Amino acid sequence: MATRIRIDRMIVERGLVDSREKATKLIMAGDVFVDGERVDKAGALISPEAEVELRGRSPYVSRGGEKLTHALDHFNINVVGKMCIDVGASTGGFTDCLLQRGASRVYAVDVGTGQLDARLRRDPRVVVMEQTNARTLDPRIFGDQPTLAVVDVSFISLEKVLPAVFNVLAPRGEAVALIKPQFEVGKDLVGKGGVVREPALHRQVVARLARYVVLRGWHIFGVSASPLRGPKGNREFFLHVSSHGKTAANVETLISRAVEALA
Repeated sequence: MATRIRIDRMIVERGLVDSREKATKLIMAGDVFVDGERVDKAGALISPEAEVELRGRSPYVSRGGEKLTHALDHFNINVVGKMCIDVGASTGGFTDCLLQRGASRVYAVDVGTGQLDARLRRDPRVVVMEQTNARTLDPRIFGDQPTLAVVDVSFISLEKVLPAVFNVLAPRGEAVALIKPQFEVGKDLVGKGGVVREPALHRQVVARLARYVVLRGWHIFGVSASPLRGPKGNREFFLHVSSHGKTAANVETLISRAVEALA
C-alpha cells in the first residue's frame, strides 16, 4: 500500500499552490476536496493516487481580495487611477484587488517580511514597504500621498493604527478598515478557539470604533458585514470612513443591519 501523504503537502507537490501556508488557508476555508469529499484538516493523510480538487478558487492571491471586492462594491468606491496604501498587506489580497480594479499605485505596508506574493512584488505599481510598523507611518516617506487606505491588521486594535493611517492620507482621503472583533475585545471575552461569537459583542466593537473615528474628526460613510469569515471562523466587518463630507445620519442602523446580517 502506498504511503499516505499530508493533504497540505500534496497540494503543493501537485503545483496547485506554491506554499503549505496557502494550502492550509484553502483547507480551512473549505475549498479542498479529495475524491469528492471536503477535507478540513491540513494534516489529513491522503492516498497519493487520490483526486484533489480546489473549488471556489479566488481570482486574487488570497481571499482577502474577495473581502475587499465586496466592500468596494458595497460602498461604491472607484479606485481607478488612485494612489492607495494597503496597511497589513501580508500576502497581498487587498493589494491585488486594488490593482485589478485600476489603482495607479499601491504602497504595500506590513510589519513582517517575505509575505507579499511574488507576482505583486514584480508589479511596477506596487511599492513594497516591509518591516514597517503602521503606527509609525510618516507622510514624508511617500512620493505621492495616498487618497485611499485599506486596512487589515491582526493582533492589534484599529485604534492603535488608524491615527497614523489618517495622517498619511492626502486631503479628502478615505479609508476602508476591516474590523476583527477578536482583536478588539478583551481576552476574557474571546471564546473557545479564538472566536468571538456573541452578536452583542460584535455590535459593541463596531459602535466603539465608529465613535472613535468620529471623535478624531473623520466621518462614517458606511458599515458592512464581510461576506467571508476570518481563518478561525470569526465574523468581520468593514468601516468606510472619510476626512470630508458628513457622517451618515443612520450609523446605528447601519451597524445593526451589518451585525444582524451575520446573526
